[in-house]
Amino acid sequence: MIDYRCVDDVAEIVLNAPGRRNALGLDDLRALAAAYDRAEADGARAVLLRGEGPSFCAGRDISGVDPATDDVAGYLDDTLAPLLRRMAGFPAPTFAAAHGACVGVGLGLLIATDVVFVADTAKIGSPFASLGATLDSGGHALFVERLGTHAALDLIYTGRMMTGDEAVRAGLFSRVVPASEIRDAVDLAARRAAAGPTEAFLASKRIVSAIRDERLGLWEAIALENRAQAALAATDDYREGFQAFQAKRAPTFTGR
Repeated sequence: MIDYRCVDDVAEIVLNAPGRRNALGLDDLRALAAAYDRAEADGARAVLLRGEGPSFCAGRDISGVDPATDDVAGYLDDTLAPLLRRMAGFPAPTFAAAHGACVGVGLGLLIATDVVFVADTAKIGSPFASLGATLDSGGHALFVERLGTHAALDLIYTGRMMTGDEAVRAGLFSRVVPASEIRDAVDLAARRAAAGPTEAFLASKRIVSAIRDERLGLWEAIALENRAQAALAATDDYREGFQAFQAKRAPTFTGR
């Protein structure tokens, strides 16, 4: 079950099936994609993704899956991958609160989110060897890029789970937060972003994505920054930021 609400320009999307640790079936993925569509239609200037219960997301719901008839490609290629692209390309800053189990599809949801706060008690890894399955949802790319090939394969072969603190120290995610404080911390971060210069944030989001996906060098990245800055100069928020600085007051951004 996917819950949705949008208040003060922040869309909150909640994985709400704690009895199965928010494991996601095909219908859940479709509902999650619809929630992001709704957030964009509502003009959300930030998105907050979290999970109810003891875990963020324990991966795919395989409780009723028969391997003999399972349409793996349909689940991964036709539904999950488009969802992850949709999340990663959302036209506003996105945030996630990760606690408990964050594996498989759950890990993929975090990879597709801009800023991830991780509870110190979170469990992150690839515990799929016992299923005869491999890590998916972008996990290989994340682990190799941040940990290197040896540490990535160590996690995959052994099934060892990283704590939230270990994952953040290794550079996987943004910030580690005590489990009792993570919801408030992410909520505050999302609300601050929603009150910020949305177009400037999106410019940085596009530049960071290009550096990662296209492996840009310094001078190519600078050229992107220069073009982005020139385009931002025509926005209301750019002018407001300069006027507020010159008047020695706090800016009031509208996201335009």
